[in-house]
Amino acid sequence: MFKRRVYWAISAYFFFFFVSFAACYSLYSIWLSKSLGLSATDSGIVFGLNAAVTLAAQPLYGYILDKLGLKKNVLIFLGVLLSFSGPFFIYVYGNLLISNLIFGSLIGGAYVGIGFQAGSSALESYAQKISLRYGFEYGRARMWGSLGWAAITVFAGKLFNLNPDYNYWIASFSALIMLAIILMTKIDVSQEDLSQSRSVSLGDLKALLKLKDFWVLVLFSLGVTCAYNLYDQQYAAYFYTLFVSRAQGSQIYGYVNSLQVILEAGMMFVVPKLVNKLGARNSLLLAGLVMSIRIILSGVVSGPFLLAIMKLVEAFEIPTFLVAIFKYLNQNFELRLSSILYLFGFQFSRQIGQIILSVLIGSAYDQFGFRMSYIFLGSFSLIFDAISFFMLKKSGAKIDN
Repeated sequence: MFKRRVYWAISAYFFFFFVSFAACYSLYSIWLSKSLGLSATDSGIVFGLNAAVTLAAQPLYGYILDKLGLKKNVLIFLGVLLSFSGPFFIYVYGNLLISNLIFGSLIGGAYVGIGFQAGSSALESYAQKISLRYGFEYGRARMWGSLGWAAITVFAGKLFNLNPDYNYWIASFSALIMLAIILMTKIDVSQEDLSQSRSVSLGDLKALLKLKDFWVLVLFSLGVTCAYNLYDQQYAAYFYTLFVSRAQGSQIYGYVNSLQVILEAGMMFVVPKLVNKLGARNSLLLAGLVMSIRIILSGVVSGPFLLAIMKLVEAFEIPTFLVAIFKYLNQNFELRLSSILYLFGFQFSRQIGQIILSVLIGSAYDQFGFRMSYIFLGSFSLIFDAISFFMLKKSGAKIDN
């Protein structure tokens, strides 16, 4: 019974965290372009600087999580921080971007990066630790995060057309709920858990940096998985241009995004079986292949219906990446370093790719259009997925650190 309570508490935390995240971020590119009047290039700068702050936060989160073990400190911090989403976006962030793009991007990047982007990765890593400790499948808890995202995106487009501020107040309210949930949840931390977490040191990170297999993971993350973030960054801004009015496009995008996340939640439930059958390595490669082809086809197809289909395929990739990467790390590296490996080796590398490519892809949207830019982006990730086929570790033997 106690294990079940922990599972439902983590699932509920996931749900309300992603309600808060989606309320602020699902229409982020539309808010930047429509409400604030930023160009695609300016939006690319915003996304790039958001990624830069996230980049700095992720290794720190990873080290802190492994050092804390199963303690709830990081989840409590996220609940407190995100409860200020409404006031920050409404009264601070937008005004800063209009008055000074670079300064506003840095301040906003600190909040969005630490609270949402790096914060979501920290939550995922903590949930993976808890799932191993209490014997439930990580993907089935993470599924509730997808449902939370879907729940708010059903209404986000309509609310945005009425007043974007409504979404940001919902984000604050959801954060207060998730804070209450984690404060009321008891997590048992055994002496063995404490010993393992206390043994983590900066020397472990230095040892990881000397491993070839660690850098292969970095290459895969940088070259392949960062592509779906780059694709999503300004997809909404492109999608609504295919409609008679921006209001109609924003509303329909909300429906498409909601359906995609509902499908993603369903995949979160079944993907663990697929990953166990194919193996973690092969599942990562398959997700990268599907993603690359989908992005390329987004530049080939025309019309909102087919473009929406390309977006919906994302429902397969994200669950497969998330479930497979944790299994890959657990099979090939030390479990006590799982957060450092996930947040530094995998997510940190993705942010490197975003920093390098966000401004370039934003400029490409302005110069070549979205369709040609998608073909470039998809081809780039496909090449790295092919390289990773020969480099990702096949055996499940642990790597000594």
